[in-house]
Amino acid sequence: MATVELRFSALPEHVRTARLVAAAVARRAGVDEAVLDEVRLAVGEACSRAVGLHRIGGISAPVKVLLIEEEKQFSIEVGDEAPHAVPGERVPGEVPGDAETEEDEMGLAVISGLVDDVEVSAGEHGGSIRMRWPTVPPAALLA
Repeated sequence: MATVELRFSALPEHVRTARLVAAAVARRAGVDEAVLDEVRLAVGEACSRAVGLHRIGGISAPVKVLLIEEEKQFSIEVGDEAPHAVPGERVPGEVPGDAETEEDEMGLAVISGLVDDVEVSAGEHGGSIRMRWPTVPPAALLA
């Protein structure tokens, strides 16, 4: 299992770099070429969401992206350190139905539309979005 870890300052201009790195590592891991645009878009959404959460929360910690190559799948995990509401609780300063909450939900909907295997986790110390894609075995590429 090979892992590439990328950390970047929560600035919108770094999202493009994260997208490019994710697509390059996904290609090397054996993700189907036809799916690479979806990988780029999904990573861009997840990273933009994390950047937004850090900026709104005044968090100076970097956004973390893990690119994990496993035997038959490739995973990308985008993590933030913004406090998220635990089910049944509210984050201080969060107003139900406000623009940021709606934008966050829209971003998650876009990611879910692009990626079949998505896990979203959140808690008071941050959250993550883990996305998975199947890989093509190297022998299949030569056939």
